[in-house]
Amino acid sequence: MRCRTLALALSLLLPATAFAQAQPQPHPRPTASTPATSAPVTLTAAPADWRTLDGQHVRIAAPLTLAGTDGLARFGELTVAFDGRLWQPSEVAAPGTDAHAKVIADNQRRRLLLDDGSTARDPGPVAYLPAAATLRTGTVLRNVEGIVHVDAKGTPRLQVTTPLTLPALNRPAAPVVLGALKVAAFNLENFFNGDGQGGGYPTLRGARTLAEHQAQTAKLVATVNALGADVAALMELENDGYGPQSAIAELVTALNANRGKGADWAFIDAGKGPGENPIRVGIIYRSSRVTPVGAPAVLDTAPFGPHSRVPLAQAFRAGKGAPFVVVANHFKSKGCSEAAGADADQNDGQGCWNATRVESARLLNQWLGTDPTGAGTTDAILLGDFNAYAMEAPVRALHDAGWRDAFAVAKVERPYSYVYNGMTGRLDHALLSPGMAKRLRGAAEWHINADEADDIGYRDRNEAGPWRSSDHDPLILGFDR
Repeated sequence: MRCRTLALALSLLLPATAFAQAQPQPHPRPTASTPATSAPVTLTAAPADWRTLDGQHVRIAAPLTLAGTDGLARFGELTVAFDGRLWQPSEVAAPGTDAHAKVIADNQRRRLLLDDGSTARDPGPVAYLPAAATLRTGTVLRNVEGIVHVDAKGTPRLQVTTPLTLPALNRPAAPVVLGALKVAAFNLENFFNGDGQGGGYPTLRGARTLAEHQAQTAKLVATVNALGADVAALMELENDGYGPQSAIAELVTALNANRGKGADWAFIDAGKGPGENPIRVGIIYRSSRVTPVGAPAVLDTAPFGPHSRVPLAQAFRAGKGAPFVVVANHFKSKGCSEAAGADADQNDGQGCWNATRVESARLLNQWLGTDPTGAGTTDAILLGDFNAYAMEAPVRALHDAGWRDAFAVAKVERPYSYVYNGMTGRLDHALLSPGMAKRLRGAAEWHINADEADDIGYRDRNEAGPWRSSDHDPLILGFDR
């Protein structure tokens, strides 16, 4: 998990030099170096050098794309960009290449911070936004005006002088993909349920009160049931067994209560764990749609267990169709706590623990080659939060081993599931064996989380519906049986 809740926790535990790898650092508040001119300068594109405009009043006639809201609550800042979203460099180019360096430079050229001009931390309502504004990354802003300030590092800011006019909110409906068999994946962002009896709050992670837990559950149920999946791989479940008061049992009960007549969700019981980490992966399925084949299998060879979460594999069959294996995964995060040696940040854009993630990918591929479920099939789907963007070494290692990106097979352009520090990319992947790639009929992500601001979630405004049910977007795949 590379979520903002983890980042906040790390800020309390790590020295500033280590934490700088996990969380963007606050910028100095702007101060005018020269008086603003009375007549605004009109910009139709990003200037070659913002320093030539330092202290000037500008009106940006070009559309600006909202790239991230990370700094809004803490600093009254929004990240915007000329010419569309800012992409994580290692989402679109391999680290260490000229193409990767060009993406970094292009992001720097197009990036701009909108600023409230306040020196206050946690400023509350931001004057340049409408009251209780609902913001989504990707929103296009027009005719933005303000005073330019460039800090000592060359970072450009625009102290907004005219309140922003936000376009009508445009949220996506649940995606529909072709195929008789539907398989989903979803990082739940720490679904913990206390003692399972209404007490035990605050939990180690996730909800702090019973009311928050109930709100979180409602959002997750609204998400999962709307996806229409027959099987779903889940990440960041509380690792508290499989009894009636466990987190996974409670989630399945809530899903079935929401479905009403014909409710048929069940979960795979791996017996113990998998793993000893406070969070684990899980697999749920609709018993009227698919049937488990054989027993579940887990891989607890290091680095799985102490670092990457233990993967869980289960074979299924839909009707009289060919069996297939679903593997739920959650690799080690990019946070730098205790990282050393090859796992320290190599300053190549892949963060800490990359060597561990590469080794996790190697062992996972090797394990799947042994038919761990005993189903006698090579048709398999690797799903989950790999904590690596699409062009980083762990994902490329799996591609090199023959696993195919479901979104590339389905010809989906620029998929994404996560927004961090104003940049968009994928930490969540669906990788297919050659046989499953032939069965694929469609792939989609439901952008209900990555693009939404934090305050929509259950801990804050708790807007009804699936919006900001997690910090990751779920994905859904459609296959032939």
